[in-house]
Amino acid sequence: MGAAMLGDLAYQAAWCKDHPTAVGILTHAITRTDHPAARSLLHLRLARALAAQGDERETRRALTTAERLLAASTAKPLPAWCSWYGEADLAVDTGQALLDLGDTARAHQLITERRALLTPERDKTKGVFLAYQAKSHLELKEPEIAAHTAGEALRLARRIGAPRCEALVQDLVPAFRQVPAAQGVEEFLALAAG
Repeated sequence: MGAAMLGDLAYQAAWCKDHPTAVGILTHAITRTDHPAARSLLHLRLARALAAQGDERETRRALTTAERLLAASTAKPLPAWCSWYGEADLAVDTGQALLDLGDTARAHQLITERRALLTPERDKTKGVFLAYQAKSHLELKEPEIAAHTAGEALRLARRIGAPRCEALVQDLVPAFRQVPAAQGVEEFLALAAG
């Protein structure tokens, strides 16, 4: 089985919150490709799975490796299965891993700065990044900004038909219910319920 298929299987395992399985699959997948950017993406996904398990040391090691590999130049074209991958993806997913580890301020900075690099063709990714940004605003005790950002993510997800993105936003609803008096939260909760 190739790195692309293994990467997809690991992504599915992580989405189902089976992070130990994702780590095992990604560890194997990394050995199945030699393209630096492809290896970078696999290390980034590994970091996300490790962060979800709370393994800070290994998460940071995988993030450093992902950054180094993406910066490595090569004459080989990027494999088709990861042709979309770039600096914005690395930065925002690094931010999400850091958010999972509790490094909220740095995570928020990365997610906010790099989201702007996405082109309109990457709206699904933009929606996911907006959901991450909303989560970081919640953790920074900024529910007003979080509600606006989550609403933007939810409207985008519904417009383009991105159920996983919508699920990420819906996962934030319980946190918003804890701050119902904050400006914009009532409107966001109504949108999320609709």
